[in-house]
Amino acid sequence: MFKGVVSGVALTLAVALIGAYSLVRSGLIPANSDAKPGRLETWMARTSLEATLRRDAPKGQNPVALTDQNLLEGVHLFAKNCAVCHGSAKGAESASPIAKGFYQKPPQLATDGVEDDPEGDSFWKIKHGIRLTGMPSFGDSLNDRQIWTLALFLKHMDKLPPTVQQTWLQVQNWPVTSVN
Repeated sequence: MFKGVVSGVALTLAVALIGAYSLVRSGLIPANSDAKPGRLETWMARTSLEATLRRDAPKGQNPVALTDQNLLEGVHLFAKNCAVCHGSAKGAESASPIAKGFYQKPPQLATDGVEDDPEGDSFWKIKHGIRLTGMPSFGDSLNDRQIWTLALFLKHMDKLPPTVQQTWLQVQNWPVTSVN
């Protein structure tokens, strides 16, 4: 009896794997970036990201102090590296052509903010990127201090001091420009 159960389980797994392989090879699972993702794809991506953040994102306090100067530096880093995909202070109403064409759609952070995310999660996402979303890794182009500075800005982007807010309002996401 035990042999029959094991054989049944093995056969079921083999059929499932062959079926999944055939489905992928058939082209019935869309690979185009303007297709709506299926529930399974969305669940797998979200679950994997959440588990990775729980395991790998820094848990401690941001080593970059909350000062106007550091927030201002964060705005400049955001304008240079992030705004083309994640938008300006105008939010979703002014998404760039690049952002509109991406799959998955990058959140327009002035609208879909990450102020409630732990700074360690933002740090990890910026440093390592997010597979299959278009979110690149900045670990080779920004140092850890710059990444923490971006995380600081993202955490406080909804309650900036007036001088920093004024600079944030000047950020343009398209055409690509930088703030002076």
